[in-house]
Amino acid sequence: MAYDDTDADDNADGHDNADADGIADADADADADTDADGAAGAATGTRTSHGNQPQISDSLRTFGAVVQALREHAGLSREEFGTRVGYSKHTVASVEQGRRMADRDFVERAEPLLGNTGALRKAAPHLSRQAGLASWFRQWARLEAQALTLWTYECRVVPGLLQTEAYARAVTESVPPVKDEQQVAKQVTARLERQQLLDRRPPIAFSFIVEQSLLERGTGGPDVMRELLDKLLEMSAQFNVELQIMPRHQPDHAGFDGPLRLLESPDNKWSGYAEGQRGGLLVSHRKEVSIMLQRYARLRSQALTSDDSRRLLKQLRGAL
Repeated sequence: MAYDDTDADDNADGHDNADADGIADADADADADTDADGAAGAATGTRTSHGNQPQISDSLRTFGAVVQALREHAGLSREEFGTRVGYSKHTVASVEQGRRMADRDFVERAEPLLGNTGALRKAAPHLSRQAGLASWFRQWARLEAQALTLWTYECRVVPGLLQTEAYARAVTESVPPVKDEQQVAKQVTARLERQQLLDRRPPIAFSFIVEQSLLERGTGGPDVMRELLDKLLEMSAQFNVELQIMPRHQPDHAGFDGPLRLLESPDNKWSGYAEGQRGGLLVSHRKEVSIMLQRYARLRSQALTSDDSRRLLKQLRGAL
């Protein structure tokens, strides 16, 4: 796709079809309020949804850096440049920070103002977003790639990092709206590609807590569940993976507010993430992250031990 023809002053219509791991087949653009230097305001959490989420890829980030460098070389502020090309300073900031794909008009109007080098016209056809990942999930996915520690509690579907292809397909096909084969394949591929994190070097320390009911739901049928249980047994034996099952009968349960994720960054800072039907919340404020860490610690104490969880997995596998 050479250009994004969406009007740069309006958010694109989002059609993200995502499950518990933020896998989707559509893109959405966003504007974020920034100051004159382009610094996004920090908050206790970043609310991300199909119409309000940074979608940074390497190509968008590089293109944006070139636009900013040329603009500054021309001696124009973002507001001045925006006025002359017909876009708000916030839209200009979004393009420069790699959060918005420049449309055809932006490129054509910017070229003569920025030296008429042709660089923007030549670069624009090579811009791309991260296909297959829901817009609201991409920021978390980027943090995941650098994580030292990654913890996941899930009560809706088995976490994507542990899914088989058949289970991922069954989940994707189950969630409306109806998708064609190309859409299903793209979403499944995106999910399976994330599983490379499990074998990353240096390794990530993983902890997963999964509700027992998910393993008894029968998603995809007996054959799919047998394969899934085999994979869970295999992964739970991996040196850097701890898998715990939350038993059906657990009246004292710290996960009533729903699924949650936590990760530790290379500089030993923790972040949290919670996801709903059509959006997610990236949490960075220390107090809020602390609450999520407390909940996860409680969930760990309430779930079966790793050894007991493996025994339950074997029992469930034998019953199919």
